[in-house]
Amino acid sequence: MSTPGVSLRPMTEAEFEVWKRRNAESFAAGVGPARGLSPEKAIEFAHTEVAKLLPDGRDTEHHLVWMACAGDEPVGSLWISTKPRIPFIYGLEVDAAHRGKGYGRAIMLAGEEEIRRLGHTHLDLNVFGNNPTAINLYNSLGYTVTSQQMRKQL
Repeated sequence: MSTPGVSLRPMTEAEFEVWKRRNAESFAAGVGPARGLSPEKAIEFAHTEVAKLLPDGRDTEHHLVWMACAGDEPVGSLWISTKPRIPFIYGLEVDAAHRGKGYGRAIMLAGEEEIRRLGHTHLDLNVFGNNPTAINLYNSLGYTVTSQQMRKQL
């Protein structure tokens, strides 16, 4: 499969408000099981964490919150913080209607190019163990494990 072309652009305020809710739901789906949180506690935790990380919304300094577009059509989003020494991907999402078409790869590659353009040479991310699709994508793009947390249910 060839990688489709995408461009990244800053979100509008209206897009950001919709994205903020979806992003928290996505984060809660991963962090809840990882931390043994109920769905209600997980979504509460997710909203709190996003509010802490983005106190000024989409205009928070050192945070890049983009819409990914194929032509003029939004197909997903990408959130990267350039605050740490090594920039960190907080969120990648491909809209449900566009999944399985190579847009995740395209968005990641576009994000990497933007971070390279800003003068950085590395990019970090976290992926929850219950997300094999994302793990496979990141492995295929050359990301390597730098830390691994494990758990056993007793």
